[in-house]
Amino acid sequence: MLTRLQNTIGRNDLIEQMILAPGFRASVDKIDKPAHSAKFIVGYNSSCKSHTALDIALCIAHQTRLASNMQITVQAVFVVEDYQNNTRNTQNTYSPFTYQPPSEHLYCDLPHALKSITPVLDKPGPHSNSTIFEQADTILWQARSLAEEWQSNFQAYLGFGCVATELKKIVALEDADVLFLGCTSTNHPIIQSLSPDLNCAILGIPNSVE
Repeated sequence: MLTRLQNTIGRNDLIEQMILAPGFRASVDKIDKPAHSAKFIVGYNSSCKSHTALDIALCIAHQTRLASNMQITVQAVFVVEDYQNNTRNTQNTYSPFTYQPPSEHLYCDLPHALKSITPVLDKPGPHSNSTIFEQADTILWQARSLAEEWQSNFQAYLGFGCVATELKKIVALEDADVLFLGCTSTNHPIIQSLSPDLNCAILGIPNSVE
């Protein structure tokens, strides 16, 4: 898939730049998985970098569908951190959702200019549930609009708790093939947290398209 994208845009360094973790156990775990479908998970919070990650995932899904008729589902995920003492059951921290909110340190840093446009969630207060979901509606609308441009099979999910822990849960639950994040380096804290024991590969974004 990456080779096809690399050839399409005339770059010969995408694979080296984008693979942040290979997902060594993926080839073993997915031996019996049908080859006609795949699932991409994308960490999305409306930042420029996460938007690029989503765009790349949708582009790869679109190209793969045209070339092989493989059906790829792209799923955007946001995790609200430290979401406690709320009415939501903390034992069921992962649920399908139509839209999702931003976070200050999800996946990669938000550009300063974007922070002045899109509200950033701090730890939610006791009466902030409605605000969280209002922000979620706006941010996930952006992701869904981009997916519609690519005519992709798109889903969105909202998780609660530790970002790395919840992403691991979602990847395992969905049996994901690839996790896309808006990161450019293996040194990013979220990559360090995920890469040791994540089954699927983690793809970031090339430095030249930040």
